[in-house]
Amino acid sequence: MSGINNNVGPIMRSGELAFAVAEAAQEDNPDKEIRVEDKRAYLRIETDGEMILRRETIERALGRPFTMNDLEVDLSSFAGQVETLPDAIRFYLTKKV
Repeated sequence: MSGINNNVGPIMRSGELAFAVAEAAQEDNPDKEIRVEDKRAYLRIETDGEMILRRETIERALGRPFTMNDLEVDLSSFAGQVETLPDAIRFYLTKKV
């Protein structure tokens, strides 16, 4: 079957935050292969099954304070399901194909 995958993760409007999120994805998910696709207008940041992004990791990558609500401004879309926590966001699948 073509077109079926287990990809999860954010699709961010290109910019400082998107690149910080891509960096944080690598750091927060060290056991995963993080794929970053730069489409000029947006960045697709994905991995298989589950991705966690922590506020403190994004802050470190940005070099300034950051709130998880700020993520929603540049979050164009996402793959998988999403769970928002006070200091993190989780992209995941409940059923893998």
